[in-house]
Amino acid sequence: MTENLKLAKYAAIFEGIKAGDIMSSHVVEISGEKKIAHAKELMKIKKISGIPVVDERKQLIGIISIEDIIHALEFNIINDPIRKIMSTEVVTIHKDDSLVAVVDKFENYKYGRFPVVDDEKHVLGIISKEDIMHGILEKFNLIYLHDQKRTSTLNSEFSIITGERLISEEAEFHYPIDSNDIDAAGSGAAMLKQFLAGKNFPNDIVRRVGVATYEAETNVVIHSRGQGDSYFFQDEDRFIVRVVDNGIGIEDLEKAMKEGYSTAPDYIRERGFGAGMGIANMKRFADKLVIISEKNAGTQVEMIFYLPQQTWPII
Repeated sequence: MTENLKLAKYAAIFEGIKAGDIMSSHVVEISGEKKIAHAKELMKIKKISGIPVVDERKQLIGIISIEDIIHALEFNIINDPIRKIMSTEVVTIHKDDSLVAVVDKFENYKYGRFPVVDDEKHVLGIISKEDIMHGILEKFNLIYLHDQKRTSTLNSEFSIITGERLISEEAEFHYPIDSNDIDAAGSGAAMLKQFLAGKNFPNDIVRRVGVATYEAETNVVIHSRGQGDSYFFQDEDRFIVRVVDNGIGIEDLEKAMKEGYSTAPDYIRERGFGAGMGIANMKRFADKLVIISEKNAGTQVEMIFYLPQQTWPII
């Protein structure tokens, strides 16, 4: 699936969301009277590839890119004002544009990001393709896909949160969950916690990963009536934990979210397990949580944990 197709899918699901809801508001902008060298330095410091240019009224008048910087260096005009070299034909997104309109703009112009403006052309934020996905999850924190959407996404090798490919064989950690052994419930989470502690990751994130993974793993053992696996993937700025099973699925997530709701049989409860389904706990300890489930087809839990001091790129 291409990235644009993935974005179009999200747009169809969340068609009521506006650009202002999902943009990154910590936008960097620069005056057109500043030297091109200032823009070059700012891009280097902020690790960004383009900066909106504004006038004295803070209204958008252009954009300067790395390509412009290279041109300035080539022709030895790096100390000229930015306004002399900036691009003035700037494609923008209005803060009230729908998510569908935003995705269409990415499709039509093939740019990596767009400034978001108001009626007076003030720059309110920036939207990148990643912002669309992150913004949706910031708003909802938890997504439960319904009806036909489940079939197309359940067991997909693509992350429903980030869109990146998660290949099981390339996971840094894998634990096959044996649903027939109630005494082993949570062992995979304990092993994952030890694995992370051994790599000297901060105690807080190790603890959060351990607790949330424990809840997901024990759910497979107690409630799924199927077999499962837990996978751990590490990225530059985040951990992704995916727990999947081929069991009976979650028929009603709203009920499952409630404290104390359980589908565990009596003999499991008598052994001290299954007092609840732990989903609220997963949501509490993970930074992002997505659950995809279909009756009699299984459940996929995906959780993201951001490493400390993570900040999203502005541009």
